[in-house]
Amino acid sequence: MATTHAHTWKFFRSGGLDQVLLETDADIRNLHTLDQKLWVALSCPVKGLELSEKTLALIDTDGDGRIRVPEVLEAIKWSGERLKDLAVLLSDQPGLPLAAIREDTEEGRAVLASARRVLTNLGKDAGPQARIQIEDTADTHRIFAGTGFNGDGVITEKSTSDEELRKTIADVVAVEGGEADRSGTSGASQAKIEAFYADLAAYSAWSARGTDAGILVAGDSTADALAALQAVRAKVDDYFARTRVLSYDQRAAAAVNKPEAEFAAVANKELKGSGEEWASFPLAHVEPGRPLPLLEGINPAWASALANFHASAVAPILGAHRDSLTQEDWTLLCTKFAAYESWLAGKPAAAVEKLGVERIKAVLARNAKDELLKLVEQDKALEPEAKAIANVDRLVRYQRDLGVLLRNFVNFGDFYDPRYPAIFQSGTLFLDSRSCDLCVRVDGPSPLAAMSKAYIAHCDLSRNGATLKIAACFTQGDSDFLFVGRHGIFYDRQGRDWDAVITSVVENPISIREAFWSPYKRFVRMIEENVAKRAAAAESESNARIANAADKTANVDKAKPVEPPKKVDVGAVAAIGVAVTGAVSALTLILGYVFGMKAWQYPLVLVGLMLVISGPSMIIAWLKLRQRTLGPILDATGWAINGRVKINVPLGTSLTHVANLPAGSVSMREDPFEDKEAKRRKRTLVAFLVTLAVVAVLIRLDRVERGHYFWQKPPAEQPAPVPASSPTPTPAAPPAATTP
Repeated sequence: MATTHAHTWKFFRSGGLDQVLLETDADIRNLHTLDQKLWVALSCPVKGLELSEKTLALIDTDGDGRIRVPEVLEAIKWSGERLKDLAVLLSDQPGLPLAAIREDTEEGRAVLASARRVLTNLGKDAGPQARIQIEDTADTHRIFAGTGFNGDGVITEKSTSDEELRKTIADVVAVEGGEADRSGTSGASQAKIEAFYADLAAYSAWSARGTDAGILVAGDSTADALAALQAVRAKVDDYFARTRVLSYDQRAAAAVNKPEAEFAAVANKELKGSGEEWASFPLAHVEPGRPLPLLEGINPAWASALANFHASAVAPILGAHRDSLTQEDWTLLCTKFAAYESWLAGKPAAAVEKLGVERIKAVLARNAKDELLKLVEQDKALEPEAKAIANVDRLVRYQRDLGVLLRNFVNFGDFYDPRYPAIFQSGTLFLDSRSCDLCVRVDGPSPLAAMSKAYIAHCDLSRNGATLKIAACFTQGDSDFLFVGRHGIFYDRQGRDWDAVITSVVENPISIREAFWSPYKRFVRMIEENVAKRAAAAESESNARIANAADKTANVDKAKPVEPPKKVDVGAVAAIGVAVTGAVSALTLILGYVFGMKAWQYPLVLVGLMLVISGPSMIIAWLKLRQRTLGPILDATGWAINGRVKINVPLGTSLTHVANLPAGSVSMREDPFEDKEAKRRKRTLVAFLVTLAVVAVLIRLDRVERGHYFWQKPPAEQPAPVPASSPTPTPAAPPAATTP
């Protein structure tokens, strides 16, 4: 994107990074002209940030779960059409002043009118000095609680003062189901009203056909008569089918009347008064062409049902004197009820029936369909104003959150400002006598985070069944006691406490001081490990010897050949002697060098030795601390970081705090549980080392005075030099040997 020079930008440098400064309305309105290479971030996720997800969702116009530069610019443009001065987005004052809304644009006037209506509906001041809060716009139920019309096309009982219409609206909701109104109550829409009256019409037409005399064969008792017939229909059909079988062949008499064995099996049981044990038997004794008796000689299990059938269906149609039915009578009865059954089967599946016949007649008599639909149209007419209320909510959210997003997207002003935490900082972790403020919510460990050169502890959080994962960056102190399994407490930005446990660590230097001591700590750890290994080996050997001794004791009575004495290995003895001699010689040589130095050289040698040991670790730590950056950590969580957001030593010191006694506090240094014996041994060792150093100095001074160490022979005196001009004396001849 090309950068124009119509606007003069200001930049501030923080963390070694040049970042654009956003202070004025012009700064924000001209962001579209700023080269994107100068933006600190190019995209960020909607979730996992300490910023309202609802606000971020409004900015995320394509709904892909990510905020990108064009969407940020579009949010600024949208706000600019409705606000007089975009600098209000950078204000920390709560709420949007109504005076900040533009009146010279159509969009601004609509938002201003809606904002005033919201405050009025809530019973608040809507004057020029008023402010509207997110709490005022977030709950639309409260906004429209006292209104009858709210632009959603749903009417409620509050939409009219006509009592009959209010009852009809309640009937529509009861029959067809209500739709949620913006006020939070259930109401009726146009579709529901039309469906209600369509169901009423269908039910009314169906009910009218039911008054036909050809259908109501038993008058007003036709429904009861049909129910009585249907209760015995299957058994009556069964009876006449059996009579037809016997008319065909009387040899089936025993089979169709049930075998005697089945009668005996039932009779052997304790019978009940209702005779229900006989329910599967025929209605009456089956004979060829025999009519079905209805009152006498019938199956006791069906006596009551047949008596009801006789009274409800047979008597009204065939006469009360008929106490039996032939096959033709039964067929006639079924035919007469067929029309009524067909009418019942055509009953519309409508819930209006539950209103009752009288209420249905009253509703149809009023026929208030057109009146209800006019109320719906009256409500829909307010739809633009209701939508403007949604824009009020959006603008109020932008006033609170868009400026914060800009300070964490265009630049990282909040991250480098100790007054404000960045939106990716999810809280504070307390662990190992430290509080760590740079905690980022993550999905899990990522190899990319290791590229930050920061010491990262990945932690699992849990609270009341909920779980989270964070990456905590430790930027002060040491890492001696930061290991997997350690527990701590995490406080999120809302002040809620979570149990935290370290699950993995990314090891990097925390400070140069830690790097200086790390070789010595590693050396001590190696000694401890070797001692532990040797102790374990010695214990194992001791156990083996004990087991061997026990075995010998248990088998003392058994003869064992005497082993010949082992011979001394002369070569081994010689090798040991050579080794001891070499060690003594090396020690003598080293002591000679040490005691041969001058007194002022000792501190320099000590410092040089420490630099040789600690220097490489300190250099590596210095290089990594210079490269420590936040970018890879955020990239691992879904950000697209454009600049190198460095975490130098001063910034790191402000992000992790170590435990310090409060100013002015009094510390009682006497420890009742102090190991005094260990303290005495420590003092003795220090005194011994100091004495040894003093002795070494005294020996050195003595050598300077003597010209040799006291354990060495004095140097031999050299003969006086002979002058060059003196003749060389002739040596005297040895005396002649005497002969004995």
